[in-house]
Amino acid sequence: MIRIFIDANVLVSILNKEYPVFSYSARILSLAESNRFQVFTSPICLAIAFYFAEKKHRAVAAKQKIEILCKHIRIADSTQSSVQKTLANPAIKDFEDGLEYYAAVENKCACIITEDKDDFYFSEIEVINSQQFFEKYMSR
Repeated sequence: MIRIFIDANVLVSILNKEYPVFSYSARILSLAESNRFQVFTSPICLAIAFYFAEKKHRAVAAKQKIEILCKHIRIADSTQSSVQKTLANPAIKDFEDGLEYYAAVENKCACIITEDKDDFYFSEIEVINSQQFFEKYMSR
């Protein structure tokens, strides 16, 4: 089973149907129902996705969308260890990205799917965008 971590910007593309990314990100989200993949995100990613969904759909609809999303994906724990590792890693300049990275690592994710690959320049696991993930793992 391949564990994947979905970054906030991918969640936003799903919740707000942002094309062209939505075409790929929605298919990736559908993997949560697959036996081949486990799909993870973090509470921070959900908070960011909610913020942008709320701007487009208002709070009630945004909350409903997040609620539905959470029924299908796994929530990676944000631990004290991930906070300490983020703070201790001199390569990490963006605290939020560090927390997401260590949530992915601590949950043994094989990759991080993000539309801002440059944010994870420090990553020791694969960082890939939605289209690349789709082409590599799903179009076989």
